[in-house]
Amino acid sequence: MKKIKSKKVEGIIDEIIDQYAYADTTQRPWIIGFSGGKDSTVLLTLVWIALQRIRSLPNPFQLRRPIYVVCNDTLVENPIISAYVEKVLAKIEIEARNQDLPIFVKKTTPKLDESYWVNVLGKGYPVPNNTFRWCTDKLKIRPTSSFLHEQIDEKGEAIVLLGTRYDESSTRERSMKKHERKGQRLSKHNTDANTFVYAPIKELVLEEVWYIINVVDSPWGFDNNILFQIYSDASADDYECPTVVTNKEHKSCGQSRFGCWTCTVVKEDKSMSALVDKGQGWMAPLVKYRNMLVEQRNDPKFRKATRRNGASAIDEEGNNRGTYAEFYRAQLLEKLLLIQKEVQQDHPEVVLITNQELIAIQVIWNRDGYFDRHVGQIYREIYNKDFMSNSMKSLGQTERRIMQEVCEDKPEYYHLIDNLLEIQESKTLLISKYGLHNDVEKQIERFVTEK
Repeated sequence: MKKIKSKKVEGIIDEIIDQYAYADTTQRPWIIGFSGGKDSTVLLTLVWIALQRIRSLPNPFQLRRPIYVVCNDTLVENPIISAYVEKVLAKIEIEARNQDLPIFVKKTTPKLDESYWVNVLGKGYPVPNNTFRWCTDKLKIRPTSSFLHEQIDEKGEAIVLLGTRYDESSTRERSMKKHERKGQRLSKHNTDANTFVYAPIKELVLEEVWYIINVVDSPWGFDNNILFQIYSDASADDYECPTVVTNKEHKSCGQSRFGCWTCTVVKEDKSMSALVDKGQGWMAPLVKYRNMLVEQRNDPKFRKATRRNGASAIDEEGNNRGTYAEFYRAQLLEKLLLIQKEVQQDHPEVVLITNQELIAIQVIWNRDGYFDRHVGQIYREIYNKDFMSNSMKSLGQTERRIMQEVCEDKPEYYHLIDNLLEIQESKTLLISKYGLHNDVEKQIERFVTEK
């Protein structure tokens, strides 16, 4: 097979071959965290080439160890990256089968009640920042860990391959070396038992990463120029660009980091803004919405005086610091759906919030006793249609008219019954009656107390 014109890169491939086929005789699965970015792309490229070479050996080693390419979708990924990754994963699946390689794609997502919008718009969690960074655990760590634990339960142990590099930052280098074992390729995972970590490309520098992307053909047959162009378009004032290029199109590119389009942990999302400036104008409303989330995060008029557990959340100056108030959650949902409708005019494939999340948000609003606004009503006003089928609704117009007539002298009873039916309906939509009894009791108690 054709050699790569870099002794360092060839050395990494040889090491991967040795680790896969000879140094470890177990069948512990390899799990590659794949984001579609430059580092995970290079990692998978070198592993793929290693498998191809193992198969071509004079006495071919049987490729028994499975390799899982695990991609976690937070459901709020940058739409440009999300669309790109979907295409890449589809190509990887097809070519792994065509080449008869033990490479399997696995996509993970957060649990419904842990998704970004269910937490922010449903439960009223303030958007993440550096002091309350709840998103990483719920959206990224837990979904991937769940799959990892499945493999450990089945095989006893697993090896996680990481595309981390010393060159990324001094902090990253210290963190990596802290867990390494001298003279050994594998190190223990710092949180998961029976899990080992292998970082084959840890000594590559940025220029070498871009060299591989620009020079080495993708072994699964994708065009790496697309990835290069995405990074190039997302580079604003980035200062590191590859100097090893193969043609004039490779003259500028940064090491922009792509994440959630809603990310409020960073002060400014430079990659999103750069994409807008370089032709992706349809993403401008997303940038504006994200900036609004940052600006309004700590505004006490949008926050409650308590947390979700009922604990007081008033600071020394008397400002509310609890969860978002229900009316504000409804406002944010309305603006989000308006943006989604606008974006979908030219990009119908873009979904900013799923129907399942909308249903879950309504369930939480009901449990919180908020009936002033309804998710279905907001959706209907914007899209002029229902996001649920009529067969899923408890009462039709005729039934509601009769109920209003019966309760004509006591309209408050009509609203109570309507709210109780809505609680029951939302539970039915989730195909779960868990907590229904308590929710009904709480609503009746609120009604009696207010009377």
